[in-house]
Amino acid sequence: MSKAHNRSLLHVGFVSLALSLAFSGCRWWQQSTKAVSLPDKELVAATQVAPNATPLEKVNAGALEQITYTTSYDPAYVKLDYPNGDVPRERGVCADVVVRAFRQGGVDLQKELHEDMTAHFAKYPAKWGAKKPDRNIDHRRVANLMTWLDRRGKSLPLSQQARAYQPGDVVAWELPSGLLHIGLVSKIAVAGTDRYAIVHNIGAGARLEDVLFSWQIIGHYRYF
Repeated sequence: MSKAHNRSLLHVGFVSLALSLAFSGCRWWQQSTKAVSLPDKELVAATQVAPNATPLEKVNAGALEQITYTTSYDPAYVKLDYPNGDVPRERGVCADVVVRAFRQGGVDLQKELHEDMTAHFAKYPAKWGAKKPDRNIDHRRVANLMTWLDRRGKSLPLSQQARAYQPGDVVAWELPSGLLHIGLVSKIAVAGTDRYAIVHNIGAGARLEDVLFSWQIIGHYRYF
């Protein structure tokens, strides 16, 4: 095998790795051990909503439902339908938890971010080498979601008081690795505390876990 061919293979491998890391900003390799378990009957009840349910109630149910079907973490770049595009629901990244829950409440973050980034691209983080909006990936990036929520005036003060974080709130963290992570406050209270459990995907699929204060909180948003 020639040196040129080896260099070509190394270049392809490096590009593939770089793309994967660019899209996997929320992955944390050390898995949490703070799972919050719900009996099957309680979980089914928590994912059901009445026909006249409010958007917030639909978001809360939609977040919890994800722990029944999103079983893996996959940061691969995928060409999506538009609007309402999604990767196969059994996989995704942390941002997909928020995107899927919001869709249950009638808000398509893919469409909302794409339209805002098309009109105001310079307002968004200058990362990933992007030169223009990309409706396939922009809404799946934590920093973009944070920017969009900020621009909508949905940011709340950061707090170390658990009661400040209510069901349906979006929380963003900086992990010890420096990567960003995002999740949604569920309506399930953590027994013996004044905290609600978080629905998030940090590497092993959508999970319900007591991780609100596990990492540095850098964003708190209430849209509904």
